[in-house]
Amino acid sequence: MPAVPPQPGAPGAPGPTAPPVPAAPAPQATAPTPTSTPTPPRRTAFAEGVDRLRAAATTEPGRLRIIGAVLALLVVAFGAVTAWQTTDRSTAADDVLNNSQPLSSAADIYRALADANTAASSGFLAGGQETPASRDRYEKDIDTAAEGLVQAAANSEPDSPSAQTVAKLNRLLPEYKGLVERARTYNRQGFPVGGAYLRYANEKMQEQMLPAAEDLYKKENERLRADYAAATPYPWAAIGLGVLALAALAWAQHRNYRRTNRVLNHGLVAATATATVVLLWLVVGHSVARANLNDSYDHGVRSLKVLHDARIASLKARGNENLTLVARGAETVKVGDNTVDAYDHDFQTNMSLLGKGLTEAEKLADDSTGEQPVTAAVGNMTEWKKRHTDARAQDENGNYEAALDKVIGAKGATGECFDSVDANLVKALDHEETEFKQAAGDGVGAMSGLPVGTAALAVLGAAGAVLGIGRRLSEYR
Repeated sequence: MPAVPPQPGAPGAPGPTAPPVPAAPAPQATAPTPTSTPTPPRRTAFAEGVDRLRAAATTEPGRLRIIGAVLALLVVAFGAVTAWQTTDRSTAADDVLNNSQPLSSAADIYRALADANTAASSGFLAGGQETPASRDRYEKDIDTAAEGLVQAAANSEPDSPSAQTVAKLNRLLPEYKGLVERARTYNRQGFPVGGAYLRYANEKMQEQMLPAAEDLYKKENERLRADYAAATPYPWAAIGLGVLALAALAWAQHRNYRRTNRVLNHGLVAATATATVVLLWLVVGHSVARANLNDSYDHGVRSLKVLHDARIASLKARGNENLTLVARGAETVKVGDNTVDAYDHDFQTNMSLLGKGLTEAEKLADDSTGEQPVTAAVGNMTEWKKRHTDARAQDENGNYEAALDKVIGAKGATGECFDSVDANLVKALDHEETEFKQAAGDGVGAMSGLPVGTAALAVLGAAGAVLGIGRRLSEYR
């Protein structure tokens, strides 16, 4: 019989099997979390260049390249600074000679106005017997002043003080001329009011026009001094760079000799010679220019200013002498306890200024050609004073016609002395202006070619330095 499987619960039968209990998983080692390393900062091009330069400096070819670059840079910098500084000084010297020189537009305006005032008073005293020469002189002076104002306006910056002064003179000039014409018209008709118009015209000239023209003249002198100050200083920056460049070139050649026992390197010798020529040209050329410019100031500008002021004083003195007879005591001034004629008092003041100016001009004259006319003017001034004293004595004694004849007469009058003083001063001025132009022109000529020449030579010198170092580098290839 087949075996019967045991029933559950029967004796000897195995009990039910419990489900297996899963084993606890064995503990696993935790993998370490990777730590992120910081990215190094990116190096700058400058830092890399420094490292390369440092590495190159450790080899002789690298050192030679650095030396060549430094030498070329020094020579080029020397030439550039020299060209820059000499250009500035050459331009300023040219301005001294051609733009801001003495006796230009402002000085001519001042002189022309003062002379016109003198000619107007002389013509008024002559009355109906005014000579064509006197009238032409007055008209010529007015035209000269007008032309000078046009030139001054063209050279002035818009809205500048100089432009305003020029505009003021342009407005006053026709007003003054109108007053003079009225004075002449009434004087020819025998009306005493003509003298009042002439005095009013003189007042406008003395108190408004001449001070304005003098202001222009002072500004012109300031500009002249500024141009001298810009043209004469030594170019120390260029000279210093030149000395430094020569020292560097000498060191490079000495270093080359010690390492190769070769006395000469053609390129470095050429660069040294070029730099030496530039430095000598700079120092000698500027020294000569400076000496000539200083000479043009000491023996030109100073003398011209003194002579110009003396001539203005003589013109004013002549105008006041004439107005003394025109006013006939109508204008007085208190001097201490005395009351004196105002125009005669101004005449004495102007003559004192004239005398001082002529004395100083004699001291400044550096040759007989310049001294002779000044000495002659001194003699004319002395005679003028004597004749004026005689004329004043006649006028104070009531001899008006005799006094008039001693002032504007044909012979033995003070007018002859004034004309002689003026002619001699013009002669002295012409001589001093010629000397000024010659000395200033020599100063400008001494600096001509310096900017371009030194720049070109500096480029050649830099090329020589590079070629000289390049010759040594070729030995390592």
